[in-house]
Amino acid sequence: MDEKPEAVPAAQSGHTATPGGDAGGTLDRRAELSEFLRTRRARLKPEDVGLPDFGRHRRVPGLRREELAQLAGVSVAYYTRLEQGNGRNVSAEVLDAIARALRLSDAEHAHLTHLAKPKSHKKKPSARSQQVRGSLRQLLDTLDGVPAYITGRRSDILVWNRMAAAVFGDWAELPAQERNWARLVFLRPEYRELYVEWESKAADMVSYLRMDAGCHPDDPRLSSLVGELSVKSEEFRRLWATHDVKEKSHGVKRMRHPLVGELTLSYETFRLPDDGEQSLITYHAEPGSPSAEALRLLASWGTDARASGRSASEMGRPGVGRPE
Repeated sequence: MDEKPEAVPAAQSGHTATPGGDAGGTLDRRAELSEFLRTRRARLKPEDVGLPDFGRHRRVPGLRREELAQLAGVSVAYYTRLEQGNGRNVSAEVLDAIARALRLSDAEHAHLTHLAKPKSHKKKPSARSQQVRGSLRQLLDTLDGVPAYITGRRSDILVWNRMAAAVFGDWAELPAQERNWARLVFLRPEYRELYVEWESKAADMVSYLRMDAGCHPDDPRLSSLVGELSVKSEEFRRLWATHDVKEKSHGVKRMRHPLVGELTLSYETFRLPDDGEQSLITYHAEPGSPSAEALRLLASWGTDARASGRSASEMGRPGVGRPE
């Protein structure tokens, strides 16, 4: 299993775009690979993987390189070169062994593979906006009472329905380049107020962007976004440095709506079969719950719900009910 990765200079930086938005920059795949492996190794202790801990004076957090190499069945020199970002010739079998040794999740395993064995792209992602099929737009409109929207690369918000606007705000009021979940979560205060567990939402967003970066390290718009958020948000910088990755799937979000108060909504993610970079996300409340009644109220208000709720809050009136 001890194969020889091609020797290339070790990566120096995980992000080569000029902070603040150099549209021509790209993410350094070798540095991303190096940091990802290092951070995954650092979170494991010898006792976690059945190894004895012989010393009180460990100079590194987590497993040593030689311990990880032993678990994966490769030489220390080989693993060291890989962790330095020199993994161009690594086999899928070796990556599988390292993933098992590091106890990677399915998403982390896929991310490792994207970084170490990237698929060749004949051309960089187009700067043009992604297009959503007309039938999907019609589908969103038929989801009466169900907040729903479609996202694309970089968590860009592509299209949404009336109920999504009532819950999250009317994104039509924003310039197209601002309709991005990471920008909303980290740069707009109203979204910090919207999510009861904002820290969890923020961590999720960074994990999704990391996953996207592994698939498209040569996307200049993604690199520009990461650079801008790194400059403008300390929380983003801290979370980006963890190298955590995750695929959006399903779960529950608690929100604090300015009009109807607290909402507890379950979300589901459906990746579109003819475009794996687009996902349909829907939200629903438990039938008969206060959140279901709140959604019914928001449906009656429509896209004016968020603005009406803010106005009521600013005037000191309870943010519930219908406009007079």
